[in-house]
Amino acid sequence: MSRTIKFLQAISLVLVSVVAGCGSPPRVNGAAGASPSPNVPWTPPPGAVKQESLVVPVIAIAVPPDLQQRIRQLTLVDVVDLALLNNPATRASWAQARAAADLFGSARGEYFPTINGAGTVSRIRSPATGTRPAGERTEYGPSISLNYLLLDFGGRSGSIESARQRLFAANLSHNATIQNTVLQAQVAYFTYMATSALLAAEQSAIAEAQANLNAAQQRNRVGLATIADVLQARTALSQEQLNLETTQGSLQAARGSLASALGLPANIPFDLEPLAGAIPVRPLAQSVDSVINDALRNRPDLAAARAQAASASSQVRVARAAEFPSLALGGNGARTFSTPKAFAGPSYTISLGLSIPIFNGFSHQYDVSAARAQADAVSALADQTRQDVITQVFVSYYVLQTAEQRVVTADDLLVSAQQSAQVAAGRYREGVGSIIDLLTAQTALASARAQQVQSRWQWYTSLAQLARDAGVLGVHGDTPFPFSADSTVSRPLQNPANR
Repeated sequence: MSRTIKFLQAISLVLVSVVAGCGSPPRVNGAAGASPSPNVPWTPPPGAVKQESLVVPVIAIAVPPDLQQRIRQLTLVDVVDLALLNNPATRASWAQARAAADLFGSARGEYFPTINGAGTVSRIRSPATGTRPAGERTEYGPSISLNYLLLDFGGRSGSIESARQRLFAANLSHNATIQNTVLQAQVAYFTYMATSALLAAEQSAIAEAQANLNAAQQRNRVGLATIADVLQARTALSQEQLNLETTQGSLQAARGSLASALGLPANIPFDLEPLAGAIPVRPLAQSVDSVINDALRNRPDLAAARAQAASASSQVRVARAAEFPSLALGGNGARTFSTPKAFAGPSYTISLGLSIPIFNGFSHQYDVSAARAQADAVSALADQTRQDVITQVFVSYYVLQTAEQRVVTADDLLVSAQQSAQVAAGRYREGVGSIIDLLTAQTALASARAQQVQSRWQWYTSLAQLARDAGVLGVHGDTPFPFSADSTVSRPLQNPANR
């Protein structure tokens, strides 16, 4: 009896351990299937995570050979070309467009008959009958079958039209992705160039602050200024140096963003071609209504939304066709070989079938209703896209107008700040001005330089945004808008966005 009790206790312990084990996560490749507690990270088993390829400073991995020779003198066109070549978004949208084309080819296959071949081998045992004894035989042979849908009241054509519209939508979406990628590259380019110009302006401000400090120290040595002037001038110099260091950090961040837009590792050595002079800014010679109409004609995402709506509308035809009869032609031909040969010989069948739906629990009616509602929803989304396009163009147009006015104002501000700084410096050297007036004027001059730099590059950024919103941004970054002959600079230079 005691042995029986001990045996039952051992069995119960085994069952308890098994049940407890069922409550824990299963192990995978020798490692726990989950971390033991919420505050413990999970350690994957060896080989569970594919190792990423490490970044190496080799230009050839991402830069075409024709650009490797001028990797440190990239133009805006080079930047856009690299972005389109390396950006994963364009590769993904292109693959989706090719898949949609293949699906359209597959859908068109419904216009053709389906032909299938087969081969069979059978071992048959026949029971005895009143006139024939039991026996066995082997039959084998090939067969071919044909099926062709003759009529289905629009279901087949609706499926093909739906696939055709999805093809249009996928390719138009790819066009929109290209424009978005071009815009991203241009914005990164303009930001980097603006930060570079701002760095040069900060270096000029440091040189002027150093000159002010030298002047204050000279006047202090001859007894014409107090030590307070020297300290204030030194403080201003330190502030400008701090601004320079901040701008240098911003330049590296802009460089990283530009490298990301190009699809390049940030550690690859590259640089941009410097501009030869001031950036020309020209008024846009086109009304906002005209640009909106350009967008309604050219925006690929709007056209893609309309194609999606047409595809959804074709699905209504597919759902409605299920309520009507369908007529199909079928045929089968075979050649049978048999041992004994008495059962051998050719055979064929030809059939013409008419399928008439009588009752299906109202499923077809609900399918048609759902397809119509879905088509209405997609059509409404296309209408919403149209409204978004109009709003985007309207906003971008007036952002560009504002940016143009800011350029003019920033130029006037810089001229005034330069004159004020010159007067303040002269007054201070002559001993009739204070160090406060000089430092205030120099600070205003540094701010005016920064605003002039930023306003011009902001105008180009706004122009690229408007071109994208109008659907006319080219694959080389060109913005084919008509411009006025007037320019805010006396020396007309080549437009970086139209190189």
